[in-house]
Amino acid sequence: MKLLIKRAYEPAAAADGARIMVDRLWPRGVKKEALALADWLKDVAPSDPLRRWFGHDPARWTEFRRRYRAELKCLGRALQPLRDAQQRGSVTLVYGAKDAQHNHAVVLREFLLKTSSPTGNVRSARIDSAA
Repeated sequence: MKLLIKRAYEPAAAADGARIMVDRLWPRGVKKEALALADWLKDVAPSDPLRRWFGHDPARWTEFRRRYRAELKCLGRALQPLRDAQQRGSVTLVYGAKDAQHNHAVVLREFLLKTSSPTGNVRSARIDSAA
């Protein structure tokens, strides 16, 4: 199983598998049909206060990652559709941010990979303060 991330502005590809939008806000100028989404999971995106605080400022990246992982740890069932999709095959997390290295989809992917076993069972999540 692959867990990929891809900007909403990049074309869909067969290798993407299930494409799941993980942004709270719809990306500007993109038509729904163009994204070829399997689902749109707004609730797995960072909270509005955290998203606004971060503002895609790389200087806040380390603290954003820590705070967002804490939010993810509390989401529980909201993450289940992503875990279910992972069990079925490849999944691409679709996001709208311009910065490919400093965005919430990067953190979400890391979190899912660390907290899912190969059988799909959730392991306890350990949140590192240094990463």
